[in-house]
Amino acid sequence: MTDLLIYPDVVQWAVPLFIAAILAELLWITLRHRGGRYETRDAITSLIMGAGNVASSILLGFIAWGFFMLLWAITPLDLGTSVWVVVLCFVLDDLRYYWVHRFGHRIRWVWASHVNHHSSQHYNLTTALRQTWTGTFTFMMVVRAPLILLGFHPAMVLFVGGLNLIYQFWIHTEAIGKMPRWFEAVMNTPSHHRVHHGRNARYLDANYAGVFIVWDKMFGTFVPELKEEKPDYGLVHNIGTFNPLRVAFHEWVGIFRDITQPGLTLRQRLLYALAPPGWSHDGSRQTSEQIKDAYLARHPEDRGTPGFGARVP
Repeated sequence: MTDLLIYPDVVQWAVPLFIAAILAELLWITLRHRGGRYETRDAITSLIMGAGNVASSILLGFIAWGFFMLLWAITPLDLGTSVWVVVLCFVLDDLRYYWVHRFGHRIRWVWASHVNHHSSQHYNLTTALRQTWTGTFTFMMVVRAPLILLGFHPAMVLFVGGLNLIYQFWIHTEAIGKMPRWFEAVMNTPSHHRVHHGRNARYLDANYAGVFIVWDKMFGTFVPELKEEKPDYGLVHNIGTFNPLRVAFHEWVGIFRDITQPGLTLRQRLLYALAPPGWSHDGSRQTSEQIKDAYLARHPEDRGTPGFGARVP
């Protein structure tokens, strides 16, 4: 069994490319006066969030790594390190990412970590760096367990996960419109991911893909970007702050306040942590489904269109 396996830290290697791409996008927007916009405070907040994500990975990464190595020690399977094994691991890990991402929008406990990535009201390459500081506490590392138990070495699993994150960087832009049709059909693109970041009722809870958009098409969560409806970026209820600490922890604070309300049953307290974001025991808030229903009550003519019941191939 392969006990020692070392792969490069590809995300660290990509940092100079990230910086160069951000500068190129900023120059393009400045010269062309289109393709999105930058706000200095927003961009700085995103960069600080990215730095905090790196720091939290250094401080807490041993938890996930220790869990993965424990699984590796008990699995009898070892698929080796051939190129085709790495490719298969990459594809299966992207499926893993789809479900973790979907859980991140459907389970408030996981959303509390992911929400910061959606907190910017702008959409540019710095938004890609607005990453969580608290991912370890969601326990979503368990979704990677099947890969390791199937015989993919933990180092390989983390390596392909890094490649996945690098791919997702470039799709956070308005400077690129539509890609060729064949590419849009299979891969995640700026157009597809703009939908994911939209807070429009039509675009809520759509396009969870990391690399391959085919997962969304398979599982019924794909919504195309419509020319007549530009994505409105941010949260359903924007937090209105550039303070990185509030961006990182505001939803965790919200969960704590909700579950410690007096007079709730144990079930209600659990649902404030585990139900979809927007759930409330008294109906004072709205989940994404309720937001869509309310929209359709005002616009019944949109029923059955993308994002409102139509399954798009």
